[in-house]
Amino acid sequence: MDEFAIDKKLMRRAFNRAAAGYDAAAVLQREICMRMLERLEYIKLQPERILDAGSGTGWGTRRLAQRYPAAQVIALDIAIGMLQAAQGRSSWWQKLFGGTKQMQVCGDIEALPLAAKSVGMVWSNLAVQWCNDLPATFAELHRVLKVDGLLMFSTFGPDTLKELRQAFNGVDGHNHLNRFADMHDIGDMLVHSGFAEPVMDMEYLTLTYDEVRGVLQDLKAIGAHNATSGRARGLTGKNAWARLVENYERLRSNGKLPATFEVVYGHAWKPQPRMTKEGEAIIRTPFKLK
Repeated sequence: MDEFAIDKKLMRRAFNRAAAGYDAAAVLQREICMRMLERLEYIKLQPERILDAGSGTGWGTRRLAQRYPAAQVIALDIAIGMLQAAQGRSSWWQKLFGGTKQMQVCGDIEALPLAAKSVGMVWSNLAVQWCNDLPATFAELHRVLKVDGLLMFSTFGPDTLKELRQAFNGVDGHNHLNRFADMHDIGDMLVHSGFAEPVMDMEYLTLTYDEVRGVLQDLKAIGAHNATSGRARGLTGKNAWARLVENYERLRSNGKLPATFEVVYGHAWKPQPRMTKEGEAIIRTPFKLK
């Protein structure tokens, strides 16, 4: 069994519990969402239907609806609590900016309950890192996209929470953090899934804390619990906690404890098919036969 496999039931419960207070703690998530929205300024696309895959409490969904007022925006999340929180926030947003065509769907990104070629754009902010089979996930996103549709997403890279990962070394023999895919590997996955012209880039964002407990409390507040199969099943003991704090304190800089996030951004297009279902090549010509 893969010790890094995500327990989806545990993950869903964690996000359900975090839903009510999520927005107050999701500072990093909102910042990354804003940076993704800025990237849309350079893309000429007016989709009729948009899928927000891993929509959470709908902060990004509402801004997509504002940017594309003529589009239907489908907010999909695995946690019903997140969708319920989003519903409450959408009511005042709709009154302020007018009615939107939003639709909510509770589902898993790895098995989307949507028809093939049904959306013009897939948007996903910090959600695909919770998928167990990333290549299959991209294949699924490719399936629901229309031809010439756009996939835009963000996720975390391997250096995410490297300080916390280092601090846990030697504390016990369990997993304490998720495994994150490398940016270049993600680009390869996109190509293998049928996407064209993938563009990948990354940046480091660092939050600072006064104490180790603050790092873990922030992760808990956004539902980012350790849901891997190799996690410890009990509470962290006093001795293990003391070792963790001691290890992390060695990384204190300028009076603060750093928490680094490697943020990976990607977008790619679904191209015209090159083969028929029978495996025959499709040849496109610039002229019409009479």
